[in-house]
Amino acid sequence: MASETRTDIAGAGAHAGKAVTIGCWLARKRSSGKIQFLQLRDGTGFIQGVLAKDEAAPDVWEAAGKLTQESSLYVTGVVREEPRSPSGFEIAVTGIDILQIAKDYPITPKEHGVDFLMDHRHLWLRAPRQRAILRIRAEIIAAVQRFFDERGFTRVDPPILTPSAAEGTTNLFHTKYFDEDAYLTQSGQLYMEAAAMALGKVYSFGPTFRAEKSKTRRHLIEFWMIEPEMAFVEHEESLRVEEQFVSYVVAQVLERCRPELATLGRDVAALERVKPPFPRISYDEAIGLLKEAGMELPWGEDFGAPHETAIAEKFDRPVFITRYPTAIKAFYMKPDPERPEVVLCADLIAPEGYGEIIGGSQRIDDPGLLEARFAEHTLPKEAYEWYLDLRRYGSVPHSGFGLGLERTVAWICGLDHVRETIPFPRMLYRLYP
Repeated sequence: MASETRTDIAGAGAHAGKAVTIGCWLARKRSSGKIQFLQLRDGTGFIQGVLAKDEAAPDVWEAAGKLTQESSLYVTGVVREEPRSPSGFEIAVTGIDILQIAKDYPITPKEHGVDFLMDHRHLWLRAPRQRAILRIRAEIIAAVQRFFDERGFTRVDPPILTPSAAEGTTNLFHTKYFDEDAYLTQSGQLYMEAAAMALGKVYSFGPTFRAEKSKTRRHLIEFWMIEPEMAFVEHEESLRVEEQFVSYVVAQVLERCRPELATLGRDVAALERVKPPFPRISYDEAIGLLKEAGMELPWGEDFGAPHETAIAEKFDRPVFITRYPTAIKAFYMKPDPERPEVVLCADLIAPEGYGEIIGGSQRIDDPGLLEARFAEHTLPKEAYEWYLDLRRYGSVPHSGFGLGLERTVAWICGLDHVRETIPFPRMLYRLYP
């Protein structure tokens, strides 16, 4: 369709008083008989198209009447200010070029069950709520990269196929690598430690996989991790980086995604409190808090979701739980020199019941101790010989952490379940579409 100007909906306001053409889909439609209101979307936003029967050409009025939910079209009209519109503008429609009439679109304004929506995830993504979540996810990703890039970190991409586990777990997806066994990565951390010995400060950002038969609202089978590693950085400094990092990401979302947070009905006051320094409590103190809350847990047991939620309720921002028992943490974590039964580690627990969003620690830098850990955890030394080399040849104090993207998106967006935080979630009983 000929027009003086092609634009998108987000840019329509810059053309107030002028005729534009926009490629879009019909989100919904209503009519008062003599006026048709078309709610249009194009991926950049929504705008209302208005046709008055006594002003529109007969063929344009007829074309508008044919449009169904999710039909695709080019619409031409004059952009005009409309204070009642969320964007402040609407379009007085003068022309419609129908590309396709969508028949019997399955996701209607009525309520649908979760299984139905997940079966139609490829279409559910078009809903305003889902679009808002994915916009915020994209901003979180951009903020993550800005934070590390601006602070001298180098992005390094670890392998997805690995010959062994990063944490000695058996919850791995096994595959054949020609004549060898291989696994989908559960973490790039060990490789990032090698990169840190070459580049100083590094981070990775990529998919990870956990073959855990978990159906909780916090877990996905395939998820994305941000994993920084830092040479010559000890535990306390790492904690400062973590709280600065999380605060920065939240601040960027607040600055750049206000309309999307409003779409989700998110309480932004809770996010505005996410500023350093974050409170810190030890594992021992956390056990004490749980006892006070009537949730006694023997020393040496790990925390589950109810425990993390109960602890988080005591604070108005994320809280670090530090120095967990050595026996329940990964083999590579450095023991506290003053108290070797605990390690120099911390989990960062998000408020509002979202659980752990970061796990990190200072890494063992002593080759003898690392070899002893291999034996204690019955790990095959030959599979980790290269990892031990990092301690043989120029070992230094170093620390790192991992942030789970989807759980962070769920927290920042205020979602009930992580399945909405990724375009096509992989869950225990969900591989389609």
